This record gives sequence, structure tokens and C-alpha cells, in this order.
Amino acid sequence: MFEMSPQLSQTPLLGRVLVAQMAGLAAAVAMSVVVETLVPTTPAYVVKAALVFAVIALVTTFYVNDGHPFRSFGPANYVTTFRAALVAMAAALIGEAQIDAVAWAAAGIGAATTALDGVDGWLARRTSMASVFGARYDMELDALLIMVLAVIAWQTGKAGPWVILAGAMRYLFVAAAYLWRWLDSPLPASGRRKAVCVIQIVGLGVVVSPFVAATASAFVAAGTLALLTWSFGVDVLWLRRHGG
Repeated sequence: MFEMSPQLSQTPLLGRVLVAQMAGLAAAVAMSVVVETLVPTTPAYVVKAALVFAVIALVTTFYVNDGHPFRSFGPANYVTTFRAALVAMAAALIGEAQIDAVAWAAAGIGAATTALDGVDGWLARRTSMASVFGARYDMELDALLIMVLAVIAWQTGKAGPWVILAGAMRYLFVAAAYLWRWLDSPLPASGRRKAVCVIQIVGLGVVVSPFVAATASAFVAAGTLALLTWSFGVDVLWLRRHGG
């Protein structure tokens, strides 16, 4: 079990974060029930979505004091929490039947999540509540969505097991930072990094879509993976030269 730090347990922020996460959990369950009525899923689908969101909520609550200097959770983070509910719904599709309806659901949820991707950043700037935590919250959800779509692409036979490298790349980077501490240095803001992330998510959404043939989907997956590898390579080279 996690133990909350004294600082986190005493701050008024905690109550607001818990309210946001409970609302996100309710949204994840309600939307999953809707998906369950439209898509042939197993009885475990809603439970899986709730469990995935609960893990995201636990991590979010535990780390919110890391780089979030405001007493309010902020509207931008509420939007990101709603995106977390969508990601949990997509993740719950892993292990479901390999049919077109499930693939369409994954592609649709991925598209909805991507459409909201710029809203939280805009709100953070608009309300003067941009924070290190908010940027990290958004980034880690993008990484998780990429992993989910990559696994579904493999699960549905739209690309080989190599596509999972797209989802694993962020986590391999974090793991490598424990071995080479210079990889843990801050990176400068980059429009290139965000654009490549969006292209990766949209590309994987196209890959899992039933209207794209397996041959073409593998080509698209390989192209977006190459672009993502290049982007990570640019950051690694920059950190090698400038990292502490």
C-alpha cells in the first residue's frame, strides 16, 4: 500500500484531487457501460476499465504535489482526468474479441482522446495554472494510450509484435534514466515532440481501424514507429550533450 506524504495528506488540494478522480471513475464506468451495450464485450469489460482508471487515479493522487503549486486542481487537470477515463476504456478493450466492433471502439476512443489533447494545455495557459505536474499528467496519459493502441494493433493482427516497441519506448527511456542519470535531466519545450506524439496516436488509430488492410496498416505502423524513434533519438542526443 502507498503511504501519502504528510505534506500531501494535510493540503486542501487533496480533497479536490479526490473529487476529480471519483468523478473520473464514475465517467469511466458510465461510458464503459455505454460501450458494453454497443460493442460485444465480455462481462469483465466495465470492471477492467474501472480498475485501470483506479490505478491512474492512485498514481495521480500520490504525485500531485510534485510540481503542482496551486490549491485548486484546476480545469485543465479535470479535462486530463476525463481523458484518463477514455484511456482506461481503451485499455479495457485489450483481451476482448478480435472483431471489427472492438477495433472501431478502440479507434474511436483514441480519436476522442486525441481531440481533447490540446484542450487541457490551452485551459492551463488560459487560467494561468500551467504546471510541471499538469504537463507530466498529460504526457504520461499520451504514453499509456500509445501503449494501449500498439497492443490492440498487435492483438488484432494489424501489425507484428514489433509495434509494441512504440508503446514501450517511453517506459524504456524512463528505465534507462535509472542507469544513466543524464537521461533524467529536463528537456526544453518542443513542438516537435508533441507533434510526433499526436502523429503516433493518430497513426495507431488508423492502424487498428478495420477499413485499413493489414498490409497497409503494418506500413503505417512502421512509419509512425520510425518517426517516434527519430524523435526519441533527437532528445537522447540533446541530453547526452547537455544533460547533467
